[in-house]
Amino acid sequence: MIRGWQIATSALAIVVMVATLGTEANAAQCGNGPGGFEAWKGQFAGEARAKGLGATAIDALMQAHYASATIAADRGQRSFGLSLEQFMAKRGSATIVARGRSLKQSQAAMFASIQQRYGVPPGPLIAIWGMESGFGSQRGNQNMLSSIATLAYDCRRPEFFTEQLYAALKLIDRGSLSGSTRGSMHGEIGQTQFMPKNVLAYGVGNLDVAANALASTANFLRANGWRAGAGYQPGEPNFAAIEAWNAAGVYQKAIAIMGRQIDGQ
Repeated sequence: MIRGWQIATSALAIVVMVATLGTEANAAQCGNGPGGFEAWKGQFAGEARAKGLGATAIDALMQAHYASATIAADRGQRSFGLSLEQFMAKRGSATIVARGRSLKQSQAAMFASIQQRYGVPPGPLIAIWGMESGFGSQRGNQNMLSSIATLAYDCRRPEFFTEQLYAALKLIDRGSLSGSTRGSMHGEIGQTQFMPKNVLAYGVGNLDVAANALASTANFLRANGWRAGAGYQPGEPNFAAIEAWNAAGVYQKAIAIMGRQIDGQ
């Protein structure tokens, strides 16, 4: 015998299933070329509006364009396949270390303040700063929002970049960024090249300012397990925090090596 509560439960399950299918059917669909980008923006804008994003953010999204250069860069990241020695030579590690040692001395008070607050010594911070933007000289000239929107639309990694796009729209809504903010090919901004989601979580002030960018980087590392006074070479406690910064093994090891050389260890 089918009891009344069983019928009610089944009916509720059907309602939930239909609602879920409807949500999936209405979700913005990814694509592999510029052809569907404008339609996708319209769908995504509707979803963003439903999540509470304001007119400023939505208007900025609707002005975003399909960033072909970003797609080309995303498909052509070959340097992470190099050996550690080749990678470090290509990235100019000797120059970064030499300049980094000089900056460590000339900006000693700033680095001491950051280390006191976050527990992160100058070496790895300076290595990241040099690697990411040439100490602020190469922060990118792409439209940040267009780059991230394009990657959120692209079928290669839509989940990751959808989170980044929502974070970028929140920052635009707050007035922290604008639809014209410039960044690197994947939407990274500031002197240590933060993605929008990390700006929301760890950002300290305007990341185009070196002191703020470095403090934000130290804040990220501390939040990812950095322990004051512990080592940061492979196999040591703080190397895991460097791994959280970038997923490429050669990048992680390069930061550890350059950081040690800058710190004089």
